[in-house]
Amino acid sequence: MNSVRRAVISGLLASTALSLPAMAQAQDAQSSASDLPPDQEEIVVTAQKRDENIQSVPISIQAIGTRKLDQLNISNFNEYTQLLPSVAFQTTQPGSTTVYMRGVASGGDGNHSGSLPSVGSYLDEQPVTTIGGTLDVHIYDVARIESLAGPQGTLYGASSQAGTIRIITNKPDTNAFEGRVDIEGNTVSHGGQGGKIEGMINTPLSPWAALRVVGFYQRDAGYIDNVAGTRTFCGTPTFDQNGDINGCIKDGISVKNDAFVEDNYNDTETWGGRAALKVDLDDNWTVTPAVLYQESRSHGVYGYDPQVGDLEVQHFYPENRKDRFIQGALTIEGKIGNWDVTYAGAYLDRKAYSSTDYTDYSEAYDNLYASVGGLAGYFYYQDNAGNTIDPRQRVIGTDHFKKTSQELRVASPSEDPFRLVAGLFYQRQSNLIHQDYQIPGLGDDVSVNGSPGTLWLTQQHRVDKDYAMFGEASLDLSSKLTFTAGARAYIYDNSLIGFFGFGRNPGVDPADGRPYTASPFNAARSSRTGMAGCYLADGTTLRDAYLNGGNTAALLPAAVSGSPCTNLATYQSGKLIPKATEGQGVTYRFNLTYKPSDGLLFYAVASSGFRPGGINRRGDVAPYDADKLYNYELGWKTTLAGGKLRFNGAIYQQQWKAFQFSFLGPNSFTIIQNGPDARIRGIEMDANATFGGLNLTAAGSYTDAKTRQDLCETQTCIGDGSDILAPAGTRLPVTPRFKISGTARYAVPVGSGRAYVQGLIAHQSSASSDIRVEKAAALGRLQPYTTGNLAVGFELSRYTFELFSQNIWDERGEISRFQECGACDQRPYIVPITPRTIGIRAGAKF
Repeated sequence: MNSVRRAVISGLLASTALSLPAMAQAQDAQSSASDLPPDQEEIVVTAQKRDENIQSVPISIQAIGTRKLDQLNISNFNEYTQLLPSVAFQTTQPGSTTVYMRGVASGGDGNHSGSLPSVGSYLDEQPVTTIGGTLDVHIYDVARIESLAGPQGTLYGASSQAGTIRIITNKPDTNAFEGRVDIEGNTVSHGGQGGKIEGMINTPLSPWAALRVVGFYQRDAGYIDNVAGTRTFCGTPTFDQNGDINGCIKDGISVKNDAFVEDNYNDTETWGGRAALKVDLDDNWTVTPAVLYQESRSHGVYGYDPQVGDLEVQHFYPENRKDRFIQGALTIEGKIGNWDVTYAGAYLDRKAYSSTDYTDYSEAYDNLYASVGGLAGYFYYQDNAGNTIDPRQRVIGTDHFKKTSQELRVASPSEDPFRLVAGLFYQRQSNLIHQDYQIPGLGDDVSVNGSPGTLWLTQQHRVDKDYAMFGEASLDLSSKLTFTAGARAYIYDNSLIGFFGFGRNPGVDPADGRPYTASPFNAARSSRTGMAGCYLADGTTLRDAYLNGGNTAALLPAAVSGSPCTNLATYQSGKLIPKATEGQGVTYRFNLTYKPSDGLLFYAVASSGFRPGGINRRGDVAPYDADKLYNYELGWKTTLAGGKLRFNGAIYQQQWKAFQFSFLGPNSFTIIQNGPDARIRGIEMDANATFGGLNLTAAGSYTDAKTRQDLCETQTCIGDGSDILAPAGTRLPVTPRFKISGTARYAVPVGSGRAYVQGLIAHQSSASSDIRVEKAAALGRLQPYTTGNLAVGFELSRYTFELFSQNIWDERGEISRFQECGACDQRPYIVPITPRTIGIRAGAKF
C-alpha cells in the first residue's frame, strides 16, 4: 500500500501549494480579531435522531464540537476519551481497544471469539461497532463527537447496552468552496519523531450537489525499546528415588534476541481518507453516499515489561500489526408530507493481520511443567528427526470482519406537542478468524495435521445477526412538562463454526494412560481440543473412535477453509452446521422532563439495554446468555448568564443482571459464562464558562461498581467457597473510581490576529486490572495518574501556528495491564500513555 500512502501525501502537499495563492486572494490580512470564531460554541446533536441543542436533550450526553476538537488537536480515540468522564477502556495496541462506560466492565473482553461490545460506536448514521476492537477512526474535519452514557437500547440497539459514542463528520456544503491543511511535527521523550499532515476540500459541483474530500497521514513515534536478552529452557531432567522425573536443570536450549533489538520499537503509521457526495434531488430529498478508507501499520508492542526496565521489553520474534478498513455508506433523507424519512445503510470491510512474539508463553509453560521435564521432556517439542528444538512461539493472526447494516426510520414534526420516532433495523456482521501458533521446525507428529510447524490453530467463522423494530414517542403534558416512552423489540441470532486446538501429540494420553503407538487415531491423543474432537461421517468424534477401539468412518471435510477438519459444529443428518444461539426481547426507556424556565431543565430516566448471548469457541462449553442492564437516573442541565455558563450533571444507579464474564480457561483460550449481578452507582458532571477571552471547561465522574454475589469458576458456585474467583462486593475492573479533566484557554487580540495559551489537565484514580482477586493481584493495579497538556499559539482569520507539549510531566499513566500468557501469572505488561511529546503545528484555511 506504499502507493496509496504516497498518493495521500502527494495530494495533501499539492492542495497546500494550490491553496496559498487562493488564500491570499480570499482574505485580506487586516481582518479583525472579532471575525474569528468564538471559543464558546452552540452544539447541536442528533442523539435522539433529531437535530437538537445539547442543552435541550434530556439524557446524559457530552459532546466535543468542531472548535474544541481543533483547539485540542484531537486525532484519535485515546485523546478524546480523556475528556469523556464516563468512558474507560482497555487496549494492548492500536486497533485492539475495548470501550466501557459507567463502570459496566467485567474485563477480558475484546477477543474475536468473545462477547459483543457493551458500548456502541457510530460513524454518522451507521454503526461501526466491531467484535475485535473499536474502530479507531482518525479524527479530522469532524463536526462533533457525542458520548451518550447509559443504556441506549431503544434507538441504538444491541451493542449500546452501556452507552454509545458517535462521530459526526462535516457534510458537503453547496454554498461555497472551502478547504484547509494542517501540518504537525513532534518529538517524543525517550522515543523518536512523528508528525502528521491533514487536508480537506469542499467543492460545490452545482447549486444542488457538493463533494467533500478528506485525506490524512500520521506517524506516531515509538518510545518502547526492545533490549537484548536471553531465555534458557529446561534441558537435563532430574529424577526421584523411583527413577521418575521430578524436575529439570535449565541447561537446555538458550536463545537470544540480538536480531530484534531496536530502540523506539513501537511506531505506527496511519493514512487514509473520506469522501462524501451530497446531492439535493429536490427541496425535500437529499442523497449522501460516502466512503471511508483507513489503514494503519504498527510495529513492536505498546506495553512494557517492568521486570526488564522502564519502557523496555525483551522480545524474540518480529512483531507488527496491519489494520485496514473500508466503509461505503448511503444516507437518504427526505419528507413524506411533513414527516421526516431517513434511510441509512452501510457495508464495512475490515482486515487485520498481526505477528506477535509468544516467547513468554513458552517460558511460562516450561516453568509450569519443570517438575516433569519442561517443554522438551513433557511436550516433546521435537523435529522430524527426534531432536529437541527451540520452543519459542510466534502467533500469526488474521481477522476478516464484514458488517452490513440498514435502518429505515420516520419522525413526526419536531414542533408538534406529540412527537414520534420509529423505525426498522437489521445488521449482519461476520468474522473469519485465523490464529496460527507457530514453532519453526516443529515435527509433523506434533503439528496440527496438514500444517507443519503449527502447534495450535484456530480457524473459525463467526456470524452475529440482529433484527429490531423501535420507537419513541414524546408528549408535551404542558409547556414545562414532557413525557417520553420508547421501546425496541429485538431478535439476535449468533453462530460459530470451525476448528480450534492441537493436532497430534506423541505423549501419553492423560485420559487413559496408554502410550503412543503409530495408530491412525494418534491424532485423538492430544486432549479434548484439536483433532481429538473432529467429527466423523457417522457423527462421532475421532476421540470417541479411538477410545472405543477404532472404526473406519472418515473425517468430514473442513467447514472452514484452511483447517484440517471441524470440531466446533453441530452434527445434523450427516452434515455439520454452525453452533448457534438466539434470543429475543424488549428494551425500554421512560423519561420525564421538566423545564421550569429557559436555561433550566431537569429529567428522570428509567431505561434498559442488553448484549446478545453467543457461542463459546470451545465446543464442550455451553453457550452464554444475553446480559441486561437497568438504569435509573436523575439529571439536570443549566444554562446561565446569557449562555456564558453551562452546568450539567446526572446521578444514576444501574443493575447489571447475570453479566457476561470472559476469562482464559484451559489452553489459554477464552471461555464466556454468565456471572452474578452487579450494582453500579455514580455521578457525572460537566461545566463550561466563558469570561471574555477566557474559556474554562471541566468534566468529572464518580463510579462505584461492585458485584452483588460471589463470582465463581462456574455459573453455579459449589458452596464451600473453594471456587470463588471474586467474593460479593468486589469492585468491577478497569473503571477508575474518580475521573476528572479540565481545560482552560485564554485568547487576546494582537494586531490583526489573536494570541492564545491553553492547557488541559486530566486525572484518574486507580483501578483493578481484573475482576478475579488472585489474577488482579498477579497483574497489579492500574495506578492513578495526572497528566497535562500546554499550548501557545497565534491565529489569523485563516492561519494558525502553535507550539505544544503533551504529557508535560512525562507521567507513566497506566491505560491497561496484560500478560501474553493469560493463564499464567508471569511478566505483567503495562500499557502507558505516550511520554511527553513536544511539537509544532501550523494550519491554513482557504
